[in-house]
Amino acid sequence: MAITQVNLSHFRNIKEASLKPDLGVNLLLGNNGSGKTSILEAIHFLGLGRSFRSHLTKRIVQHEQDAFTLFARFQHDDQTLPLGLRKSRTGDTELKINGQRADKLAQLAELLPLQLIHPEGYSLLTGGPKGRRSFIDWGVFHVEPSFFPQWLRVKRLLKQRNAALKTARSYRDIGFWDNELGERALHITQLRRDYLKRLEVEILNTAKDFLPEFEFSIEFFQGWDKSRDLLEYMQQNFERDRALGYTSIGPQKADLRVKVDGVPVADVLSRGQLKLLVCALRLAQGKFQNGVGSTKCIFLIDDFASELDREKRIPLAKHIAESGAQVFITAIEKEQIEELFGQQIKVFHVEHGNVSEQ
Repeated sequence: MAITQVNLSHFRNIKEASLKPDLGVNLLLGNNGSGKTSILEAIHFLGLGRSFRSHLTKRIVQHEQDAFTLFARFQHDDQTLPLGLRKSRTGDTELKINGQRADKLAQLAELLPLQLIHPEGYSLLTGGPKGRRSFIDWGVFHVEPSFFPQWLRVKRLLKQRNAALKTARSYRDIGFWDNELGERALHITQLRRDYLKRLEVEILNTAKDFLPEFEFSIEFFQGWDKSRDLLEYMQQNFERDRALGYTSIGPQKADLRVKVDGVPVADVLSRGQLKLLVCALRLAQGKFQNGVGSTKCIFLIDDFASELDREKRIPLAKHIAESGAQVFITAIEKEQIEELFGQQIKVFHVEHGNVSEQ
């Protein structure tokens, strides 16, 4: 999987731009505010249908324009496919894949697996479990086709159960939802557990390259006490859930817990060390995907210098080379990238929203 062309129109400070990336390392070179991160953001949109910088579309559409348009060509199963995305200031989305209208953003994620490494990425470890749950589900989604439809059904069942909790007088009023919910919850939980078991070795080996002074451990919390039967637990929790107005246990509460000597890493590591660990997590997951998945992961690395000092850039380059991935890196200085990857990089200079190839 690789992107061979990207066109941007009215995207942030970029009026019009066109890039033909290399299949390997692509460097977006420019000063702060030049627009280089906006190109990464556009690629992120093409892969996930959303920004990593803002949830407000009106901040992304260029001033005095009604919408932004993105277009890409990418290699998929030995053929080149076109992909188009238009998003209006009001939030309306038009998506076309291979010339056909598409209505599900999940189709983007399936076609363009992306891993993003950026300055605020350490929140993966310091924030709530939602981000870490998404980290797990990204991987399961790409290696197990049955996961996504099962998870969509679980989300619908949870929504129905939560609505029923508001009017239920006894557990019998909501027990109907729990039979199917329990069965599907166990299925997706097993898929998550199996995936993390396979990924764990890659994570620990990669983390050791970046932070050899620590011994990390990975724990999967399934969303409820693993010694308890989920259906019995939900029945016993009925009064509490009814008081809360939502289902308090289940796969929607799953979490990935990374620890050092039994202590959460957020309580042990410095901010810089947390950034390195997140870098290791993202690299490990992308490498694993490229080894077992049918589609290859693309890495987006924003603000290269702030993420890694000179010593830690070496393992970064090593793991990217081992993954065989296409990568897009933003940086201010070209020399930082050249010393790691040699001359085998393609450079795009970005200045005041204008993009040129060097």
